[in-house]
Amino acid sequence: MAVQLLTPDGMFQPVPYHHVAIGTGTRQVHVAGQIARDAEANHIATGDLTGQVVQAMRNTALGLAGAGASFADVVRLRFFVTDWSPEKADDFMAGLERVADELDLPKPLPPLSLIGIDYLFEPDVLVEVEAFAVLD
Repeated sequence: MAVQLLTPDGMFQPVPYHHVAIGTGTRQVHVAGQIARDAEANHIATGDLTGQVVQAMRNTALGLAGAGASFADVVRLRFFVTDWSPEKADDFMAGLERVADELDLPKPLPPLSLIGIDYLFEPDVLVEVEAFAVLD
């Protein structure tokens, strides 16, 4: 396996992700800009953060698969969420939980960042996902 996920002793817990990922592969895969659109660019889950997380993660999985990777190869995830506030955490996590089994997401997840921003490139886009993976 090209990715080892860990949380060293002394790092704060519990969090739904590992703090550290070690990638030992030689091929990198970067998937960026994944939002809640289907293959025909139809808007999915307008106004629904949970639903948009689900679709953006499905799109991220498609991008990874296109490069021969899966979430097992991911060493880092980055989420951009518009108009973020801590009250939205449950809706965000519900989206991840809804697709966890479908997409075989590692538990805990690889290291991740959730970055609150004012807006993305279109007003209905609530979340964007980026993934970085390493393959042998």
